[in-house]
Amino acid sequence: MTYKKMDKKLDDDFWKTKNLSLTIGEVSVGKPKQELDEPMGPTPKPSVTDLRSWDFKLLKRYPPFYAPFCDMCCLCTYGKCDLLGKKGACGIDAEAQQARTVLLASCIGTAAHAGHGRHMLHHVIKEKGKDFPIDMGKNIDIEAPIIRTIIGKKPVTVSDLDESLSYVEEQLSHLLSACHTGQEGNSLDFESKALHAGMMDDLAREVADITQIVAYDMPRGDGDEPLVELGLGTVDKDKPVVLCIGHNVAPGAEILDYVEDNDLYEDVEICGICCTAIDITRYNQAAKVIGPLSKQMKFIRSGVSDVIVVDEQCVRTDVLEEAKKNGAVVIATTDKMCLGLLDMTKEDPELIINELVNGNIDGALILEPKKVGKVAVEVAKKIAKRRESLKCLPDISEIPEIAKECTECGWCVRVCPNNRPIMDAVTAAAKGDLTKLANLYEHDMCYTCGRCEEECERNLPLVSFITKAGDHFVKNQKFKMRAGRGPVQDVEIRKVGGPIVLGDIPGVVAFVGCSNFPNGGIEIAKMAEELLKRRYIVVATGCSAMSIGEYIDEDGLTLYEKYEGIFDASGLANIGSCVSNAHISGACIKIANIFAKKPLSGNFEEVADYILNRVGACGVAWGAFSQKAAAIAAGVNRWGIPAVLGPHSSKYRRLYLGRIDKEEMWDLNDLRTGETVKGEPAPEHLLYAAETMEEALVSTVKMCIRPNDTPKGRQLKLSNYIDLYKKYFGELPSDLELFVRNERDIPITHKKEVMDDLTSKNWTPREAPKEPSLLERK
Repeated sequence: MTYKKMDKKLDDDFWKTKNLSLTIGEVSVGKPKQELDEPMGPTPKPSVTDLRSWDFKLLKRYPPFYAPFCDMCCLCTYGKCDLLGKKGACGIDAEAQQARTVLLASCIGTAAHAGHGRHMLHHVIKEKGKDFPIDMGKNIDIEAPIIRTIIGKKPVTVSDLDESLSYVEEQLSHLLSACHTGQEGNSLDFESKALHAGMMDDLAREVADITQIVAYDMPRGDGDEPLVELGLGTVDKDKPVVLCIGHNVAPGAEILDYVEDNDLYEDVEICGICCTAIDITRYNQAAKVIGPLSKQMKFIRSGVSDVIVVDEQCVRTDVLEEAKKNGAVVIATTDKMCLGLLDMTKEDPELIINELVNGNIDGALILEPKKVGKVAVEVAKKIAKRRESLKCLPDISEIPEIAKECTECGWCVRVCPNNRPIMDAVTAAAKGDLTKLANLYEHDMCYTCGRCEEECERNLPLVSFITKAGDHFVKNQKFKMRAGRGPVQDVEIRKVGGPIVLGDIPGVVAFVGCSNFPNGGIEIAKMAEELLKRRYIVVATGCSAMSIGEYIDEDGLTLYEKYEGIFDASGLANIGSCVSNAHISGACIKIANIFAKKPLSGNFEEVADYILNRVGACGVAWGAFSQKAAAIAAGVNRWGIPAVLGPHSSKYRRLYLGRIDKEEMWDLNDLRTGETVKGEPAPEHLLYAAETMEEALVSTVKMCIRPNDTPKGRQLKLSNYIDLYKKYFGELPSDLELFVRNERDIPITHKKEVMDDLTSKNWTPREAPKEPSLLERK
């Protein structure tokens, strides 16, 4: 039907009426379209089962390996049920129960990021309006690669992000319902659902970070972001100090705004721990980064913080109890963590300030970020002086006398997650030698979980011992960390996409996750340094990005000072906080789109298949501990990106391990010829837990090998693999015959010894597939 345009003047006698009431609804003037200029793929907004066939391809190649904590299921009132060689009362077996636990963990992690994103989105729409534009800068055209691929649309305003987040929340309901007793009963289907939860996590993180980038004008992928101050020694202890802990930037941003609006930069220190620290410095470089989550107990007990503002995720749940020991005030700012505090959100700020300053309440729950800004700063200013005499750490001279009470029962060592020599350090301290305590402090060798204190039969303040000794011997630790840059720019992908896919750049390695390191944060920095020297692209986020910054090399520089923050060979890019991990997956997706011209809209399988077989990327979560980390890993795994975990991560109960002894598992389809061809274990595993830093580094390099490597690229990757293996293990790798397709793949510097090794194993050359894929030819 067509309509003929008829112009009318209001004074024309063309319409007569009485008591006319007009209501103007939403008016859109020239709003850019969300639809993309490419055909829609087969799976926009995929349901729980739409990508099940892709998941099963991955799970056939990388079958789950389970490592249960125990053989019992205690989920319902039928139990508890012993599943060792038996079924439970509901019919579930041990494998399915472990897979259900993995799904639960992934759902919890995804819910944390989705809840964070929902908080952020509501706050930004309230403050800036639902039509606030999404502007990712002139060098980014593909502003939301995950949203484009999964949802099939281009977000134009912040309100457009609501559709993606609502979809995540809908899928979470379905996934969590599958965990109910009497629902899913197959381990592989639980695993497929866990991978779906991980993909939802990726989507939620992209929504959250894009929201905060555009709302708070954070960096948009610039490689030359400024260096920010990092370390316990960066804070001026003579000033009032506000400490922000968690992941939600909104309260911290309002605190910094209040400081700026009232010209208080010289009067108050604002600092942060965990991802909030990264994000407040992305917003305003005047803030200081104390460090990763392993710094929490140390810094709180040091008494430096006058006000502690907590938001959500990875905050010690006893933060209020610890703060009360030295008179610090706690302000909780989200519904995720209320801590039993009185809700003062609707009260006048002056009343809240007076109540806190006078000690009438231990802390306050304030759910309005702008109000938090004023209250936190003003309370810190008013109580800082009186807190100077308050302390919960012993004097350095008191430690030897208190340490003499140790009975040397050894339980502190037994319960320590890393079996640290705590008892030896305490007995040495009793004799006046505090250096062993200080050694536990440096590089977070002890990450102050406090389990030793809980177990000590003499109630010795062991964490306080370590904190005080470390503060005494390792004073004024100051480092530099590059501010989080956000997404990888399209222009960078155009430059490096080809070299990555062809193997000329040996790989992209992402150091992500928490600080539950087996031997302190120095290991992750040393791994990053080794890879940077070998021209890998190294990216980092969250606690890992902070730990990398706490290492100073032989030139007296941090790695951030020594290497540029670009996404290129030998570049060290701090991408940002936990939610910024989405940009790492996003970079791989952009390679498929920009370099290989793969359409994104609703085209998950083809994009993921391309990444698995052609993009040499690997994640390293050396200190992963949380459910969020589990969800992040599941997300990148579904995209075809492998991850290497630390030894503690076996406690996640499940790994995805390939079997090099089963050649049929590695068969590939050559889409150019239509033939099924012999493949190789590239990558060998999808999710692998290494025992040592050396094993992790060698495994990471090996897992950047891809079937699509050119001979030159394969030479480079094998050269790094052989060099590192010989450096740490003193011999050639035992599996080279699996990765040498023909003599052109062999590094020139190792040719003789490699050929001798191959000859002894009756190796025969083979042709590399032209277009490797797990999918069928269309």
